[in-house]
Amino acid sequence: MDQIQNKVKKLDEYQWPQGFFSDGIHAGLREGLDLGWIYSETPAAAAGVYTTSQFQAAPTKLTKNTINLNHQLQAVVMNSVCANSCTGPQGETDALVMQQAVADKMTIDSNLVGVASTGVIGQFMPMGLITAGIKKLELGDSDKVAHAVMTTDSHAKTISVAADIDGETVIVSGFCKGSGMIHPNMATMLGFVTTDAKIASYELQALLSEHVNDTFNQITVDGDTSTNDMVTVMANGASGVDVAASDEFEAAFHQVLSYLAQEIAADGEGATKLVEANVKHAETKEDAQKIAKQIVGSNLVKSAIFGDDANWGRIMGAIGQTDAKLDVDHVSLWINGIQLVKDSISVNFDEAVVKETLASSKVVIDVDVNVGEASGQAWGCDLTYDYVKINASYRS
Repeated sequence: MDQIQNKVKKLDEYQWPQGFFSDGIHAGLREGLDLGWIYSETPAAAAGVYTTSQFQAAPTKLTKNTINLNHQLQAVVMNSVCANSCTGPQGETDALVMQQAVADKMTIDSNLVGVASTGVIGQFMPMGLITAGIKKLELGDSDKVAHAVMTTDSHAKTISVAADIDGETVIVSGFCKGSGMIHPNMATMLGFVTTDAKIASYELQALLSEHVNDTFNQITVDGDTSTNDMVTVMANGASGVDVAASDEFEAAFHQVLSYLAQEIAADGEGATKLVEANVKHAETKEDAQKIAKQIVGSNLVKSAIFGDDANWGRIMGAIGQTDAKLDVDHVSLWINGIQLVKDSISVNFDEAVVKETLASSKVVIDVDVNVGEASGQAWGCDLTYDYVKINASYRS
């Protein structure tokens, strides 16, 4: 594993893989950047995963159907401010208009264009501004598009990773938006991953589906799910490097998804701390993942962490709510490496020391449930006064 990781390097600056271009502009939907795109000079193998909400937004449905046609994309156009969700037939028409506008601009088949929207549910798209904006998009190399999709995010979330595969370099880059309504299975997030690797679309879809389960599906902010969420991946093969069955590529791909997932959790609306839960010695991986996510999703745990309160009973309460198998008399628990519980009973610990470590920007909770060999991980954030303030005035 160390040998593989030595061949995977996170780059200091965001870098588009070979053959990819982007732009982000101010189209007039709000102050600042609000419309952008990704474009590949050739059709790329494509994969996607999508929100579990029954009210799936028009652009999300369109992109899912488009990818499912032949698992190829050449462009994705995206906007913030308006989600184009719960907008009926008009919303579906507007998503198609966005798709066709990009296809006409670049003289490509409309079935090679994905559409992504985020923002307020129920508002109709200002199509005059949208179509005029699409005409202004250029083929650049900046990360402006990552800013154009932000809503309540405090910063753009981007990462680029280089993988050395038999002496050749492959780039995997990703960006995402997401801050609130994060639960379960992605929630109000949009994620976009690009790579110049050469890989079959069915392999790409399998890889995405597998690693989303351990990354984006293991974050939670507030227990709410949105209508627009998706992650798309485009692999255009411009590097010429075939990455089929490459451990190095898989490691780079996982690093991109894991980093972005944690960025979303850490940037939860009003959050001051990233919370990581690690569960070991569970009977199954599913149980371990379930326990970890229950911990980071508990409002009582989140509130205690915001208050720097070493109230480990909140964590035990969260664990006990699951239907995962436990050795209820032999559970152990640590916060930032300090043991608080052994054999389901409190151990002597310095309350002041734990309180001090809880003031850190990252809080790590480790749990041993003592019934097997499986492990799991999840990420969340603390629950603050500002979360209520932000969501009480989201539309104003």
